[in-house]
Amino acid sequence: MDREAYRNCCSLVKIPRHSYEQFWSSHFVDYIDKELSYSKFFKKYLLPNHPCMFSRRFTEDWKCRKQWVTEEGKPNFQKLLQEFDETPVPVANCNAKEYNANPKQVMPFKEFIHYWKEYIQNGHSSPKGCLYLKDWHMSRTPFHADVFRSYSWSANICGRKKWLLYPPGQEEFLRDTHGNLPYDVTSSELRDRGLFPHSEEACQPLEIIQEAGEIIFVPSGWHHQVYNLEDTISINHNWLNGCNIDIMWQFLQNELSSVQKEINEWRNTMDSWHQHCQVIMKACSGIDYGEFASFLKIIADNRMAFLNACSSGDSSDYPRHLSEILTTLGPYHAAFDLQRVAHIIECLLCNEDFKRLDHSALTLQPETMLQQIRDTIQSTRGQHLLYQE
Repeated sequence: MDREAYRNCCSLVKIPRHSYEQFWSSHFVDYIDKELSYSKFFKKYLLPNHPCMFSRRFTEDWKCRKQWVTEEGKPNFQKLLQEFDETPVPVANCNAKEYNANPKQVMPFKEFIHYWKEYIQNGHSSPKGCLYLKDWHMSRTPFHADVFRSYSWSANICGRKKWLLYPPGQEEFLRDTHGNLPYDVTSSELRDRGLFPHSEEACQPLEIIQEAGEIIFVPSGWHHQVYNLEDTISINHNWLNGCNIDIMWQFLQNELSSVQKEINEWRNTMDSWHQHCQVIMKACSGIDYGEFASFLKIIADNRMAFLNACSSGDSSDYPRHLSEILTTLGPYHAAFDLQRVAHIIECLLCNEDFKRLDHSALTLQPETMLQQIRDTIQSTRGQHLLYQE
């Protein structure tokens, strides 16, 4: 992030989301074929929360695009087996449905490749159904990013995909009478007004065809459905920063509210009703308010350590992999993220459900952390770190 972008957004209480109606009127996404600085990407796509597509020139030098793909543009099974062979991988059965999702099993990578080869030879059919190697995490973070309504990019190493995208808020029209989202947004079931009373109010989804080598940026909260149009390998990455942390917090509040409504009839019969709501929310979403607070602490500690290292000129005690990432983004972005975290911590302190938590058990002590963030930003400003040309 550069100085201008930082000055424009560091004082914002709530990130402004540009009108999706204006975006939707054009009904297309930007196709980026030239170098794009992070500052421009930040201002044009991250802040307004708009999708875009990067051309294959951005992945043409990736090793996996050369090694995992044959000259014909198909998956290179031989090379993939050499690299992963016995590695256990999660495989979903797309022909089965359990609780509005596909059931998964874990199998050795080579077993899935054996199935895939037979599937292709049999005209893309199998008595085992359509199996899909999905959500294979080669590198994991402490928290499951999907629950946070994170940003995501998805790169096609080979093959083609079709994406159906709905802007934030449109998914509410797709919910059934029980509040559940449809398993398939193209299903004829959605025309049943008794089951999906508001489906006709939803806009038509944005349809995007993603070719081999292209990278799609999917912003926070964009409900989407994806089809593999041919044999496809893709690499995906979810991430978070100060731009979408408010979306994360709002999502968790909505999740807890839904749980509280669902079990409201037992509210006066249980002394620990509020704690049970947190437990149920974690079971459904993968996180509760206490863990969200811990997550904020991780973000804040990393940014403060980075800015302090910038101020002192000594980064010897700072983790190398984090230093490389934050050095690329720069001190302005670290300070911006810190200000956004501070705002969410202030929101936590005003939230009645957060107040009911046992704060002695939290790794984040909100008032202390707020003061540390303010002191760090003030110190770096005092040393002109955030205002240098």
